[in-house]
Amino acid sequence: MSRSLLVWIVGILLIALLSEPVKSTCDSNRLRQGCRIQEGSCLCGTGCDTDYRYSNKRECESALRGRSQDPCSSRPCNRGSCLQILNAPTGYNCLCSGTNYFGERCEQRCPRRSSLRAGERLPIQCIVV
Repeated sequence: MSRSLLVWIVGILLIALLSEPVKSTCDSNRLRQGCRIQEGSCLCGTGCDTDYRYSNKRECESALRGRSQDPCSSRPCNRGSCLQILNAPTGYNCLCSGTNYFGERCEQRCPRRSSLRAGERLPIQCIVV
């Protein structure tokens, strides 16, 4: 098999892999209008009930003033954004996308594609589309 054909096949496979729709982690019956704490401020909109845990902005701001209820106040995400999540064991998730880091707390540097061993994949947070 020629190298150019192999590169073409790998390119097609990569496009197919990246173009697969990402499944939502929230069923439509769990969507709600509400607010969440993200990066020290209230963000209101529509989303999963576990993400948008406050009914309104006043309730969210009240939680912000209390800070003891905000697991993101200690800034646990080294390089990413902290998002309060009701059903997460820690009470938050770190959003690492676009930081060139990955891991539970965005603590690991993304590897270079050239340094990956055969069969090894880039962590999903490290893929830039």
